[in-house]
Formats: sequence, C-alpha cells, structure tokens
Amino acid sequence: MSTSAPASPDDFLAGLKGQRVLVTAGAGGIGFAIADTLSRLGARIIVCDVSDEALAVAPQKIALVAAVRADVSRDDDVDQLFETVGKELGGLDALINNAGIAGPTAGVDEIDPADWRRCIDICLTGQFLCARRAVPLIKAAGGGSIVSMSSAAGRHGYAFRTPYSAAKFGVIGLTQSLAKELGPHGIRVNAILPGIIEGPRIEGVISARAKQIGISHEEMTGRYLQNISLRRMTSPYDVAAMVAFLLSDAGINISGQSLGVDGNVETL
Repeated sequence: MSTSAPASPDDFLAGLKGQRVLVTAGAGGIGFAIADTLSRLGARIIVCDVSDEALAVAPQKIALVAAVRADVSRDDDVDQLFETVGKELGGLDALINNAGIAGPTAGVDEIDPADWRRCIDICLTGQFLCARRAVPLIKAAGGGSIVSMSSAAGRHGYAFRTPYSAAKFGVIGLTQSLAKELGPHGIRVNAILPGIIEGPRIEGVISARAKQIGISHEEMTGRYLQNISLRRMTSPYDVAAMVAFLLSDAGINISGQSLGVDGNVETL
C-alpha cells in the first residue's frame, strides 16, 4: 500500500475489485448484506447457506459466482464447499466466517446438551472447519483476510444464552490466535461484534426472553435498547460496511482486533 494520501475518498476502499471471497451463511441476514456490498464493490463472491429458499433467491438479487448448500458444522459439507471455491474462483482472497445460530434461550439447568453442542458446532467449530480449508488458499494468493463474526455476547456474559455467548467468546480467542499464526503470511484476521441486528432472528430471541420472564415483546425490546448507548438496533449493512473496510487497502494494518459494530452495547 502506498504511503501517499489517497487521491479521493473512494480510494479508501481500493483493493476490493476482483477479490475472491467466500461468505458463509451469505444468502440471508448479515451474510446477504456482506455479499451484496462486496459484490457491488467489484468482488467475486461465493455464498453458502442451509436455506434452499434463500439460496434460490439470493442469485436473483446479487451478482454471485455460486450459491452452495452447506452446513459449516459438517466436515463433508465444508470439503465440498471448498471444492466449489477452488473450481469456480480458482483460489481465495478472503473468508467471511459469518454462519451462526441463536441457540437456546433457557437457564443452564434447562438446556438440552444436544442444543448446546449444536450451537457450539455451528458458531465456533464451523469457523475452524472453514478456516482450515481457506488458509492454504489465502496463503497461495499471497495473503488476504479472514473476518469472523462474533457478537456483543462475545464481550459480555449473556444470561440465559450461555451456549451462544460461550461460542462467541471462543470466536475472539480463535481470531486472536489466528492473527498471530497467520500474520507472517500476510493474512489479516479480525472479528466483528454486532449487537442487536434488525431482523427476524433478534425478534425471535426477544419473543423467547419476553415469554420466559412474562412481559410483552414491546417491553422486552425497550429493555434491550436501553442497554445500547445509541438506543437503536444495528443494520446488517452497517456490519457489511465494516467488512468492506477490513478487506480493503484501508484495513491493511488491522489484524487481531475485535471490532464492535453495535451502537455501544453496554451490557446484555
């Protein structure tokens, strides 16, 4: 990257055009916003998802190289996904480790161990499985980026969401470890910590918590917003903007960081 100032503000996002990027869970929600944003900026995108409906619709809305059905917690699915990445993209410059689930909302003594394992498998182990296949490709490309999705729950303890919070704390550890391991190969590794993201998933979480403590959905929503300094939810495209920044030349010296995009969640 040049040490001179960019010629125009547009140059701050230089380096995105032509990047080969895999976005997991990229057919809906935050992943869709990331894929859409990067595609508009000239990147070549493959997404994976577990929703057949979303996979059918996404290519009609975004310029994608491929949309693949894959459960990132399954070794064989991840292997097949990366076969497609190699075939269709011919390599990889960036991995967006976005796939995750909300997990159960319950007291620790009420959580089914199967639900615990499923949450950890998708939110944390899935990131490892994708990273282990992506890293050789990004090394071969001469360097690049891994951006992993953590959460404000990876910074604050989250009562009644123990599996989710534990997994998201784990993502921070994975991120910082990989940043040290892969930095000498020119690979930047960062985590994004979204807060309350607008959309159906948080609405389901709020409804479950409201039911659990016996208050209305509206009152529960107000309680969530009261814990955010800016008193508003975050758009998926706010997160996508941060991803674009990290993948661009502007983010060339940012690695090992856990970046909140959450309006400053004070507590959960």
